[in-house]
Amino acid sequence: MDGLDEALAAVDAVDRALVTGLLRPRPERAADLLELADALAGSPLAGVVAEAAEKAGAAAAGEDHFVALAAGRTALLGAAHDALTALVDETTGRTRGEPAPPAAGDRETVNLLAAARTWLSDLARTGWQGIDHELVGGAAPIVSALLPQPGLRRLATLLDGFAAELAASCPGAALDRIPARRWGDLWARALLLTCPGAAEPAATAPATGRLLPLGVDLHEHATAAQAQVHAVFEPADGTAPRLVRASVSVPKPDTVVAAGVWQLLRPHLSLLAALGEGRTMDLDGMPLTEEGDLLWDDTLARAGEPADALATARVALATAVTPPVAPLDRHPARIAEPVFLEGYEIRQDGDTLTFTVAGQPYTVDTDRIPAAGPLTPEAVAASGACIALLRWDDGEFRVQPLAVETTVRRKPVALHAGAWAGGTTDKAGLRAEKAATDAVTVLRERAGRLLRK
Repeated sequence: MDGLDEALAAVDAVDRALVTGLLRPRPERAADLLELADALAGSPLAGVVAEAAEKAGAAAAGEDHFVALAAGRTALLGAAHDALTALVDETTGRTRGEPAPPAAGDRETVNLLAAARTWLSDLARTGWQGIDHELVGGAAPIVSALLPQPGLRRLATLLDGFAAELAASCPGAALDRIPARRWGDLWARALLLTCPGAAEPAATAPATGRLLPLGVDLHEHATAAQAQVHAVFEPADGTAPRLVRASVSVPKPDTVVAAGVWQLLRPHLSLLAALGEGRTMDLDGMPLTEEGDLLWDDTLARAGEPADALATARVALATAVTPPVAPLDRHPARIAEPVFLEGYEIRQDGDTLTFTVAGQPYTVDTDRIPAAGPLTPEAVAASGACIALLRWDDGEFRVQPLAVETTVRRKPVALHAGAWAGGTTDKAGLRAEKAATDAVTVLRERAGRLLRK
């Protein structure tokens, strides 16, 4: 794709500068920053980024210059995102909504934002190779001050997680490998969130109509889990159907794994039960952001009639409107577009599975298939139709299966990654559920004893 490699190369150049830091002048770092300025030469950011690159290359950058560098880096990734999503829209034939203008910021929190900006600027000057516990620990009081402010919790959560990740990697000088792109992403995003208005909550409108679940994307960490349900929403007023998402995140003990994770998630999102049972949900005034995120409230939803996700995908996906993406969320790694595939050729090369659709090969991301469901890489390899998320990863589009249609004993069978979300009679799933129940019970008893003491 024209310009994509060049844009990402300029992002890599900024990340190289952040590895060694901008505290002292270095000719090679100055050249890296000029590469960013050259990539944005024809953009509205050209002047401020060129000045920031010159100042940072001479080790004379102030906080506003670092914000400009973060904005330039983010703009390039946003342009790459837009080019890739335009290609997705062309391939799927779907239309995409337009984002709303940003909201005005709350000036009362300017001092807290300034404190966060100072810490992030110190990180840029020191560089990832120079981080130590004293520098990283400077985030703690800032996070504590940000958390009580509802409008600043997004920034607080990001800083808290970023600082924890850096602390686990200290000292930076001893690192064999530095995740430069990831830390560059976190640094730039956090720095832009310190700009008044950037972290304002998304505007919502009440959504009334029918919700048809497509599948669930489950993310599991040792201490947390998140389920994001992708669905088609059919408004009651007869306007075009929309692609939407509903998410829930919970902390979890590291002993709760596989199907046991659903026990922690279910109480917070009744949609998971409907997904597991293969039902629609009727919404009555559910808050929905312009970016397609349902702010789930169980009191505004009730279970509807049975619905087959694969049939929904066949019929509704092609005409559903794709929601716009908020400016700061425009990043190639954030692309996750629901698609329906069938009639593809399957090729297995060792552990690598490939679907070829209309002559275009797509690597199947089997590593993303959760253990908390009956869907397996083997079932995907034997499938004839698939609901998947189309993602951009490591320089190529990949597909992450959410559900497949396959044949078992000469009969068509649908297997869903979220089939156990609402409960299961599967033996493996039941064992995991029981183990999770036991683990949670033990932890509650221990917590109770500690509190009594």
